[in-house]
Amino acid sequence: MNLLLVIIIGLLYTAGLYMMMRRSFVKVIIGLILLSHAANMLIFTVGRITKGNPAFLNKDGAIFEPFSDPLPQALILTAIVIGFGVQAFAIVLFKRAYQTAGTDDLDEMKKTDED
Repeated sequence: MNLLLVIIIGLLYTAGLYMMMRRSFVKVIIGLILLSHAANMLIFTVGRITKGNPAFLNKDGAIFEPFSDPLPQALILTAIVIGFGVQAFAIVLFKRAYQTAGTDDLDEMKKTDED
């Protein structure tokens, strides 16, 4: 299970970085989203995945071993909210840049700076 998650995380990071190196705004935003999901999965994987077990206590109220760490889950929730904020800001920023420059190609925008 962990090997599969490591492979998926690597693929998400690879695809995210590839998309962020493209010239279109839409591809940059998709790359940002993929990087955010990869980081969330990485944090989740580090927090020890225990299938079908509660966080700390079993049904009798005794401490359960091995237990999953709830801290990475709380960090992921925070990261999701921050990721949505960054994505919303990037979308608004790119929309404004498109309205100003009239193109969504990043190379074309560099040419407008030199003029």
